[in-house]
Amino acid sequence: MAAAGNGSASAELVIGWWIFGLLLLAILIFCWVYVRKYQSQRESEVVSTITAIFSLAIALITSALLPVDIFLVSYMKNQNGTFKDWANSNVSKQIEDTVLYGYYTLYSVILFSVFLWIPFVYFYFEGKDEDDTSRCTQIKTAFKYSLVFAVICALLLLVGAFVPLNVPNKNSTEWEKVKFLFEELGSSHGLAALSFSISSLTLIGMLAAITYTAYGMSALPLNLIKGTRSAAYERLENTEDIEEVEQHIQRIKSKNKDGRPLPGKDRRTLKHFEERLRTLKRRDRHLEFIENSCWTKFCGALRPLKIIWGVFFILVALLFTVSLFLSNLDKALHSAGIDSGFIIFGTNLTNPLNMLLPLLQTVFPLDYLLITTIIMYFIFTSMAGIRNIGIWFLWIRLYKIRRGRTRPQALLFLCMILLLIVLHSSYMIYSLSPQYVMYGSQKYLVESNATYIDHKGNDTLSVPKNCDADAPVDQCIVTRTYLFLHKFWFFSAVYYFGNWAFIAAFLIGLVVSCFKGKKSVIEGELDEDDSDLSDDEPSVYSS
Repeated sequence: MAAAGNGSASAELVIGWWIFGLLLLAILIFCWVYVRKYQSQRESEVVSTITAIFSLAIALITSALLPVDIFLVSYMKNQNGTFKDWANSNVSKQIEDTVLYGYYTLYSVILFSVFLWIPFVYFYFEGKDEDDTSRCTQIKTAFKYSLVFAVICALLLLVGAFVPLNVPNKNSTEWEKVKFLFEELGSSHGLAALSFSISSLTLIGMLAAITYTAYGMSALPLNLIKGTRSAAYERLENTEDIEEVEQHIQRIKSKNKDGRPLPGKDRRTLKHFEERLRTLKRRDRHLEFIENSCWTKFCGALRPLKIIWGVFFILVALLFTVSLFLSNLDKALHSAGIDSGFIIFGTNLTNPLNMLLPLLQTVFPLDYLLITTIIMYFIFTSMAGIRNIGIWFLWIRLYKIRRGRTRPQALLFLCMILLLIVLHSSYMIYSLSPQYVMYGSQKYLVESNATYIDHKGNDTLSVPKNCDADAPVDQCIVTRTYLFLHKFWFFSAVYYFGNWAFIAAFLIGLVVSCFKGKKSVIEGELDEDDSDLSDDEPSVYSS
């Protein structure tokens, strides 16, 4: 019987990993299509393309491991709070270690990508823009800058490894304190070091989410609802602008009919108007192409569908924001305080997603589908925010993201930002449903005194209760994801305040998006201050 039970358990556990494998394949296909959609056709480079696809895919695969982790710890227990027959200490430890080593591998690859591979490829292509630079010089320069990032990574690992989570006795000698530090390092098997480094990256991802995702959650649906301006009307306005600029140019040129050179101010003004005229004529070619394209007419026929999608996305954004607000409010009122990273014992103020995720988790893979939907929603809203805002360093715009026209360096920046946002999405899901991420659907038995009329006195009964942070350690198995997310309390505290900033950024972005007018039908296709090398051929998909 035991052997049959173990065989059945193994078969059912394989299902969870099999679905994970299918999702892995889907992620690779999605990343390939996504990167190919935005990369420049003229400046396409194999190395940058592979790097961008790989870095985005590894982040999505790491997020896909979250529901598998939750499913495995939940599957070890029955709904009455008892462990299943096959779930002995050896089997459960083996399952936990498998997931843990999976996280070790994926997070190590992420560190390698962020701190070594992506910087190397980025600076290699930066050096390639200089015509008089040899390939050997490019490699040396890229390697030199990559070493700086590698040193930063090493420092993060060392800090994470040697920062003790427990405080040594004040009466201990200096040698005992040093020995305590090494014991802490050895006992964690590198978990603390890796957790500190990943948490540092997640902190940057939080800032990117506040900047791009929060704004994209309002910009994407409202742009779908509003639509774009008419190509014919824009072209009519553009023609009037061309005529006006040509008149200015003729007026300036008429000043030197007698052969005298133009004053310096007039020459500068003339140069400005000539550049403006070239831009307007290019704009006219784009508008003419889009006005006559069949794709524009097809998109016009789908206008009602876009409005429906826009309404749906704005409702999802409001649902997500309300859920995040209620979760943060619950932590503010009932958590153990900032010193614990605002850890909460049980759920006092529930929210819609916190109710839905544990319910769907009992019917695998429904929760898998919901988490995948949430992460993809983060990806698309983040992309909408990045396209609207661009990639900036302080007040300087570095790159613009455009379909089919994104340079290799900008593509690497884009995937780096999306990678960090996807890393932060795991904590966002925890913020929405702490019990689900920590324990899944696990229950444990608690003793309860029950009084019966037929008997004298009270009888002690064991009643199942949902696992929470107050549950006994030997009765509830914590997910490996939670160990990485909450190894250091101060990161959790920063994430808590970051959630409030995210909510504020969304509300500000919602107000701004409501008051903004319709976008141009060729929004972002060409600008006077565009520093990117732009293709002259208009994009049929720009509308």
